[in-house]
Amino acid sequence: MVKQISVFLANQPGMLNKACEVLAREGIDIRALTVAENADYGLLRMIVEKPDRATAALNKAGLSSIVHEVLAVEVEDSPGGLCKITKPLTESGVNIEYVYAFVSRKAGRAYVVLRTDDLTKAKKILLKNGSRMLPEEEIESI
Repeated sequence: MVKQISVFLANQPGMLNKACEVLAREGIDIRALTVAENADYGLLRMIVEKPDRATAALNKAGLSSIVHEVLAVEVEDSPGGLCKITKPLTESGVNIEYVYAFVSRKAGRAYVVLRTDDLTKAKKILLKNGSRMLPEEEIESI
């Protein structure tokens, strides 16, 4: 499993930039991110280098952040690649709460970050079906 940082941001100009500047000052690279929003706030989810250090820096800067474990799964970068992980989870009754993707420097490969209602079960199912999990230490080489 991989550590993901979730940061709550007021839905106003400059808040995403503030989070980015905090990480830049710490020399922490963002590997993947997504932002969900509503009228009042945004939820920034990120895979970064050194997630514990990043969370400490964000919190010190007044940005509320927490760490969650998620799965980062290598998938084939082709039509139907995502189905190879969503189908076995669906067939096993695992609910996918959210997902986002990012490309790899490896030709023909991409990564999908997902959170489910049962990460342990999801990981077992995906490994059984031949999926490759991205280990935490590989984040820096992406």
